[in-house]
Amino acid sequence: MLQVFPVKGMSCASCSAHVTKALQRLEGVSEVNVNLATNTARVSYDPQLCTPEQMQQAVAQMGFELLIDQPLEAEGTEAATTSATTTAQSPTTDAQAYARQRRTLIGAWAVALPLLLLSIFQGLFSGQEVLLFFLATYSLYRYGRAFYAPAWRLLRHGSSSMDTLVALSITVSYAYSFFALFFPQWFRAHGMEPHLYFDSVGMITAFILTGRTLEARAKHRTTSAVRGLMSLQPSEVTIVFPNGSQGTKQIAEVRQGDVVLARPGDRIAVDGEVVSGESAVDESMLSGEPIPVMKTTGAAVKAGTVCLDGTLRYRAHHVGQDTLLSQIVRMVQEAQGSRVKVQALVDRIAAIFVPTIVVLAILSFVLWAVLGHGADSLSHGLVALVSVLVIACPCSLGLATPTAIIVGIGRGARRGILVRDASCLETAQGIDTILLDKTGTLTEGSPTVAQAVYFTADEPRVRSIIRSLEELSTHPLARAISHHLADAPTLKPDHYEALAGNGLKGTIEDKAYLLGSLPWLIEQGTQLTSEQTELARQWEGEALTLVGAASASGKLLALLALTDPLKPTSAAAIERLQRLGVTPFVLTGDSQQTAHEVARRVGIPAERVMARQSPTDKAQLVARLQQEGHRVAMVGDGINDSAALARADLSIAMGRGSDIAMEASQMVLLSASLERLPEALALSRATMRTIRENLFWAFCYNVVAVPIAAGALYPLCGQMLSPMIASAAMAMSSVSVVLNSLRPRKLF
Repeated sequence: MLQVFPVKGMSCASCSAHVTKALQRLEGVSEVNVNLATNTARVSYDPQLCTPEQMQQAVAQMGFELLIDQPLEAEGTEAATTSATTTAQSPTTDAQAYARQRRTLIGAWAVALPLLLLSIFQGLFSGQEVLLFFLATYSLYRYGRAFYAPAWRLLRHGSSSMDTLVALSITVSYAYSFFALFFPQWFRAHGMEPHLYFDSVGMITAFILTGRTLEARAKHRTTSAVRGLMSLQPSEVTIVFPNGSQGTKQIAEVRQGDVVLARPGDRIAVDGEVVSGESAVDESMLSGEPIPVMKTTGAAVKAGTVCLDGTLRYRAHHVGQDTLLSQIVRMVQEAQGSRVKVQALVDRIAAIFVPTIVVLAILSFVLWAVLGHGADSLSHGLVALVSVLVIACPCSLGLATPTAIIVGIGRGARRGILVRDASCLETAQGIDTILLDKTGTLTEGSPTVAQAVYFTADEPRVRSIIRSLEELSTHPLARAISHHLADAPTLKPDHYEALAGNGLKGTIEDKAYLLGSLPWLIEQGTQLTSEQTELARQWEGEALTLVGAASASGKLLALLALTDPLKPTSAAAIERLQRLGVTPFVLTGDSQQTAHEVARRVGIPAERVMARQSPTDKAQLVARLQQEGHRVAMVGDGINDSAALARADLSIAMGRGSDIAMEASQMVLLSASLERLPEALALSRATMRTIRENLFWAFCYNVVAVPIAAGALYPLCGQMLSPMIASAAMAMSSVSVVLNSLRPRKLF
């Protein structure tokens, strides 16, 4: 079972590491992915061996809270899906939480600024130091609790986090200043001048809270893609009852078979089939195409699309989590919560980061106090201790990868590019070879019969036989032939067998027939006359796709020529792929002449055209290219592509293709346009580039900042790094990572 639970209390990468360990230790838990950017835990577990209550208890022991009564996703449960949708559609909770955080921030700064000013302008009035003490005490009590409470929970279980560092730093600053204020004679007796750092208590707290507030605001923006998708489904619909009356239902109450009414401007609530009415429907949220699609009786409609200028009544076929919209949302959620390989390294570093920093901070204090010279050596040691604790923030490391992934996948979703798993983004950036199916990928996938010739005296019966068999197939060519023969009467086949990539066999009235490509028919024993062979050669030279009908005795009964126009965007997409350094191939079960003509029109050389390819041939070609050292992507839309899709390093399905092809693919292009393909590869490269940038700056920040905080620049400039400046730098490091992830990027 797979569920996604909200997690409260996480503030840094080490926090997410603690939650991960707590859940992984439980029997029955097979996979755990804790996402700091979304504050969620995605858990795969066996409900027979482990319960959500046990997970909650394990996480609580580490000092965090797992909200098991608010699952964001539960595979196979409609209620959970509905709950997730409702939560996402209503931003009230997020808005209230952000408002509280903002009020807390304002209060923290209202105390911190007077602390700073009173510390700068000393001697203004009698008792100024005592006022500093009371302000710092109030800041510690009122706003320091945000760090003390989680730090204490973790400490009780022998763990630590970013909150531990902050709590230690403000405690040390406050304690030192307290003794310096009330027991100054002790310091003077030991040759030291007492200094007050009450301002550091308030300023560190205010800066950290500022960073978290800005970070929360930026992180909220990263999840807008899912919220936007979920908002496309109306919360309430109009139902037409069997007696003709109308009523309303909540979206969660709609069931299969219900007839739903969509008026002009309404969004389609569930997937279904139009039973009456006519209207143009805006399907741009699915296809990316701005041109509306006319829907009449019998047409399929999808949840989230918009009824424009007419009224439709449609029967619900897929509801709840089974709608295409819900599947898209689920896919985006799962992908945003998934991980790339580099994140594992980051998690391992974060797990040991905080204890390491505590040791370094103590070491800095000892070295300054013992080896320093002058009356200020102890003071310098204290400053180094506090600054190292404050500046060494692992948050930026923890946010570097998940924020980039969430933004990249969300951006792709808005462009009609669905990513099933973040790991495929890592794969996609290294793709150098891409195999493209012809029909439905390079071409429209909506062929029409251009010419038909019958080699029998009983043409009407042959037409009926062909239509009766082709109507049982979902192949685009079969649908085109069935439409062409719509006036022919149908017969009931006694036997039917589809052979992917070749054709079909059927028996009608105890006679066997074959329909399919000419090479396959010839393999099955069909004999062609010289005239038939010449006609086939002529049509193939015109880039027409040939389908033949033959009897089991080997006689060719009919020959049909179909044309499938190129997609207008195919040539431009191929050109962009080549600009990205990707080598395209054409794979098709069609003839050499047709395949070469299509390839020529889109700009693919003849040596990279593979015709007469069976499903096995396609998979073998993928394997051969991989053995040669290539990183191969396969793009297809049919059942005959599924084996190659499964074998490729990266599998991409066209959204209007078969369900099997989509299930076998790591990416899905919702649009029928091929221009989304180079965008998908460019998006993956941009996302991984963002991750590398984030990690580079996060590592550089810590490598450079910690030595400076420890006093490495003091011999050069005679100044220690102020804890206030350290806290500001720490806060902005996390914010800068998130903002870099949110930064718009040109794909081409």
